[in-house]
Amino acid sequence: WRMSFDRGAGTLRISASLFAKNRRRLVDALRGQVPAKSVVLLQGGIEKYRYNTDFEDLPFRQESYFFWAFGVHESECYGVIDVDSGKSILFPPRLSADFEIWMGSLNGEDWFKKKYEVDDVHFNDANTIHDVLAKLGASTLLVLRAENTDSGNVLEPATFAGIEKFASNEVTLYPVIAELRVFKTDEELEVMRYASKIASDAHKAAMKHIEPGMYEYQLESLFRHTSYYTGGCRHLAYTCVAASGCDSSILHYGHANAPNSKLIKDGDMCLFDMGPEYNCYASDITTSFPANGKFTDRQKLFYNAVLDANRTVFRAAKPGVRWTSMHELAEKVILTHLKAGGLVVGDVDEMVKARLGAVFMPHGLGHLIGLDVHEVGGYLGDALPRSTLPGLKSIRTTRTLQERMTITIEPGCYFIDTLLDKALADETLKKFLVAEKVNEFRGEGGVRIEDDVIIWAKGNENMSQLPRTVEEIETFMA
Repeated sequence: WRMSFDRGAGTLRISASLFAKNRRRLVDALRGQVPAKSVVLLQGGIEKYRYNTDFEDLPFRQESYFFWAFGVHESECYGVIDVDSGKSILFPPRLSADFEIWMGSLNGEDWFKKKYEVDDVHFNDANTIHDVLAKLGASTLLVLRAENTDSGNVLEPATFAGIEKFASNEVTLYPVIAELRVFKTDEELEVMRYASKIASDAHKAAMKHIEPGMYEYQLESLFRHTSYYTGGCRHLAYTCVAASGCDSSILHYGHANAPNSKLIKDGDMCLFDMGPEYNCYASDITTSFPANGKFTDRQKLFYNAVLDANRTVFRAAKPGVRWTSMHELAEKVILTHLKAGGLVVGDVDEMVKARLGAVFMPHGLGHLIGLDVHEVGGYLGDALPRSTLPGLKSIRTTRTLQERMTITIEPGCYFIDTLLDKALADETLKKFLVAEKVNEFRGEGGVRIEDDVIIWAKGNENMSQLPRTVEEIETFMA
């Protein structure tokens, strides 16, 4: 067995000590705020079959909170951490003998103990978890009820036969473990750097091979292939956005209603928002470039606006700076460029205040990233309540930045008919817009430039490595 996660030569090898360190961080954070004999109980993910069939839709991917603490890739597992002693116990399912015929080796308890560096392992029979917890003298079970503020979905607490015989607390664990996930250890950052490197390489492969006359899905396929074949990344962190032409202004292009199926035409602006994950840690990178490798003057105008916003925020996003102010800074930079290009008139600060920025960038500037592409914890800590204003209501965190946060910087500028029509009919906004000039840009699509960034006091670290200026892109694609 492997004593760590790796995908062979040339890929990153990961020690199970990464997750042992996370468990120690969790225990240290809980001690002193929970009663004696408190025990953390986490339940892993369960393989899901496609509708009413007997086969999986996709290869199994572990639930993120459980993975953060245990690093276990197998399904139907439970994990326990004794807060007093720090002892960790893993409960894998007991599999039938037939498993070996269809699914591969049956591994023993000792195999799990060594591979995942836990203190104890017990196969989960009918009363195993109850009996082990009773023997441990557990008085309170700290279970995880986690609500996602972006989707509204809730991860329900772990349950097992006999859980009603213990006191359960489903309030304390979530804010502690979610907050720990916001700040990455050195070991976690190493994995994220690797995932971002593979994403960057796969984006460059797409930029090198694209030609007008190809279909968007062919570039998605190439990205997937490069990520897996060269990087060992079996899973993507989210559905690929491989948009071209006017579709590059559709923010979540690539879903069932618009499945990366358009023919790419000469002169189209392409927007590829794609990222693999490695050992469950996500990357999330967006490149924007012309399909033929040569920018038009119009494309240069809004591309350079977004690039300037990206780089200005990268320099300004220091510990102690609130993310909402970075979002408004990005809007200000983009609107300044649009003003210089004759699309808008008036005072830029007034435009930002009136929310004109949201007409061209309706999404948030970026989001925390980690074991989920939209990492948890965006509205914990010193976060301000979610805004109700256009653009600002879509920000996935309002926190003050701190060292070891990992966040995406992804300003964008889009020409979306629905938003332009609405703004041109709005008494407050239309005075800023030069309708004739704005209408010339309809159908151009949009640009987003997204990097994966680590916040450091000494200066931020960009984990994405790609040609970004107009000149760099044109030279690279030539």
